[in-house]
Amino acid sequence: MIDKPLLIAVLLLMIISLIMSYTLSVYTALYYGYNDMHFFWRQLIAIFISIFIIVILSWGDPDRDFNRLGFVVFVLSSLALIAMPFMPDSVVKSILGAKRWIHIGPISIAPVEFFKIGFVFFLAWSFPRKITHHGHLSIKEEMTVIMPYVAVLLIAVILIAIFQKDLGQTVVIAFTLFVLFVMAGRSLKLFGIFILSGLFAFILLVFSAPHRIARIKSWWSMIQDRVLEYFPSNLVEYMRIPVVKEPYQISNSLNAIQNGGLFGQGLGNGQFKLGYLSEVHTDFIMAGLSEELGMIGFVGVSLLIFFIVVRLFIIASRLKKWEYYIFTVGVALLIIFSFIINTYGISGLTPIKGIAVPFLSYGGSQMIASSLGIGMVLMISKKAKIGEMNG
Repeated sequence: MIDKPLLIAVLLLMIISLIMSYTLSVYTALYYGYNDMHFFWRQLIAIFISIFIIVILSWGDPDRDFNRLGFVVFVLSSLALIAMPFMPDSVVKSILGAKRWIHIGPISIAPVEFFKIGFVFFLAWSFPRKITHHGHLSIKEEMTVIMPYVAVLLIAVILIAIFQKDLGQTVVIAFTLFVLFVMAGRSLKLFGIFILSGLFAFILLVFSAPHRIARIKSWWSMIQDRVLEYFPSNLVEYMRIPVVKEPYQISNSLNAIQNGGLFGQGLGNGQFKLGYLSEVHTDFIMAGLSEELGMIGFVGVSLLIFFIVVRLFIIASRLKKWEYYIFTVGVALLIIFSFIINTYGISGLTPIKGIAVPFLSYGGSQMIASSLGIGMVLMISKKAKIGEMNG
């Protein structure tokens, strides 16, 4: 039996996504001259495809189909990321120097969404063969063991953070890799080394792009008063920067959340979706949802996502095969890191990263890719210990 609570929770999020894609996209549809049902129908098609994928994969035999499918996703998405910088603008349009979507007629595909699933599969397939069977190792020996994975991560950083100018997705992938290293039995010292190395690389990537520097400055100027009050006065003068005009997206996002209050303005009655938050049904969907459904709606969706993540960890804990365990945990980490980065960004706690909320934000690629991951988990959930999946 597949894990029905996980499936039901995912379907509920999809239903909420469909409703919010309609009610929040009204201004965007009007701005581009689309029919007011334009985004609703496109999201509905993506959800139907996603449900079909989940159902078909859940019927599969993990011993026969899991590795085949995983390799196909990893190889094809990797090749797509490598090829994108060299594709013509007619296929991959450049927006502010970034090429993130492959356009085939009316369809737009973001290969990075599928690469995240493929990358987690690659780790799940490889870890039991290369990492988990090692006992106690010195730091030098551990570095030797994990260097191939670091090399793959660096290639991903080049293809995604540099060529696509998408730092947020690389942060999600890197966090997932680091946590899986620890869960696979590597030492905390190694984890600390990679955290410091990752922080250094993050700073380099930020300072390599003027728009990222501006985003960091505007974010820091917005929160510095609240943070610096805890620092000694002799340090404050060095850490304070001139106030930068608060980014209108963050400002309007916070205002939308505040305007929603506890119970919200009512479905369809939001004001900040009317041009104040650009394409609010995508990356700022939690802000738009908060205005219309209130803090109750925000908390409800958050609990639903956390339920999905907890359910994934429960499934993982009942899988005997390391390969299945690591993949299931990896999918859970992708979901929770994406959600945290998104919600922190819209609330001004961190700079905006442009990360979609899995199963909620408008967009076919993230919906279908996330469903691919859940479908593979449901496939392998049949290998969980019999009689324990309803606990």
